[in-house]
Amino acid sequence: MNKRGHVLNALLLAVGVGFVLEPAVDRDTAIKVAQVTVPIVLGALFPDVDTAFGKHRKTLHSLTVLGIVAAYPIVFGNLQYVWVGVLTHYILDLVGSRRGIALFHPLSSSEYSLPFGVTTSSDYADLVTVIITALEIAAFWAVHTYVVDLNVDVTAVSQAIGI
Repeated sequence: MNKRGHVLNALLLAVGVGFVLEPAVDRDTAIKVAQVTVPIVLGALFPDVDTAFGKHRKTLHSLTVLGIVAAYPIVFGNLQYVWVGVLTHYILDLVGSRRGIALFHPLSSSEYSLPFGVTTSSDYADLVTVIITALEIAAFWAVHTYVVDLNVDVTAVSQAIGI
């Protein structure tokens, strides 16, 4: 997926996640959308920093990096929701590329991809991005509703566990 696709995904996802976390059409929802937009967009663009150093789709496109950004808010009390952008970046690169990504880097340089996908040059790339985003919002809602509250104050959590 190209930068345009990642930004489109991140912006739509931020609005969707904002509504999932604050399900109304009011000031609180607008604040929540604003609160999650920057971290999600930053996370969605972060993995492609490896185009400037390292090997693209290897150095910053791994489960190790995802684990680090997911743990970051617990340890440091900020950058909550950056992991959402990173995770969706990986999903788009798996679907929007035939090359794939090195999920287990640095342990393995093997790249994994899905047996189907739409290239960035396809006329359907934006449509596929919107469909994937809708599925991601639905998955985020399901996890938030049935598994764990994703609207947690990570600062309080990190203080409670003594970090």
